[in-house]
Amino acid sequence: MKTPASNTRPSGSRVRTLSFLAAFMILIFALSACATPAATEQTAATDAAGTKAAGDLIHIVIGVSPVPHGDIINFVKENLAPAAGLDIEVVEFTDYVQPNLALADGTLDANFFQHQPYLTDFNAEHKTDLVSIAAVHIEPLGIYSNKITSLDEIEDGAVAAIPNDSTNGGRALNLLAASGLITLKEGIGYAATVNDITANPKNLDIIELEAAQLVRSLEDTTISVINGNYALEGGLVPGEDALALESGENNPYANILVVKSGRENDEGLKILAGLLTSPEVKQFIEEKYNGSVIPAY
Repeated sequence: MKTPASNTRPSGSRVRTLSFLAAFMILIFALSACATPAATEQTAATDAAGTKAAGDLIHIVIGVSPVPHGDIINFVKENLAPAAGLDIEVVEFTDYVQPNLALADGTLDANFFQHQPYLTDFNAEHKTDLVSIAAVHIEPLGIYSNKITSLDEIEDGAVAAIPNDSTNGGRALNLLAASGLITLKEGIGYAATVNDITANPKNLDIIELEAAQLVRSLEDTTISVINGNYALEGGLVPGEDALALESGENNPYANILVVKSGRENDEGLKILAGLLTSPEVKQFIEEKYNGSVIPAY
């Protein structure tokens, strides 16, 4: 049976409804199309703003020896870094190997604990490529004792401890020589080892120990030659307690800010180098350490 034509055509009201819906969908599509670039731009702006908010202060992770390096860095962190655009995270180490390994593997952005001769030896031994970007301060190596109050009191055969790493060992021997306790091979300089001693009038029994153990060694030695940072950590005041101190003049052992090669021009690291060699840090070092730590600039 044939269906009447009137039943196969949409009514006028249905046509109007469909037309309205079609128009509405077209409008929605148009609005969505127009809004998409704006939304994308807004999202990008939000992302940029979010990155900027997080990156307004450039985050730097730096490894340090606790004293005086940690003290100096924390002064910078609390007083100078925010205004300069830095957010500094400080990680403390109590040895001379791990902070360089952590810098080499990218765990750290920088470290601050060593001098250039030590860094040169470390790079050669460990096949690392670490570089200095600022010389900050000198920690005068000192001769200390719990048993005597003057080098004149050293008896024949006294035990003298020095650091066992090559750079600080040579440095310690030079201090003993400058103090009149030994004589070294002419021209050997800071490369000296115990084999380069040409005269030992007190017959010192020179033993080599890990630098971090030298403060403890004072119970068993007549004298110990101790790095400034370990002396400070051990409660010694180099300017008051040392029987003899290195001179800062022409001293190659300035402590340096070190980064991985290739990052020397990173913005945040350059800012940090500038802060560490600022007049404010120089004043802080001079006032806090009273000669026990000497600015290198």
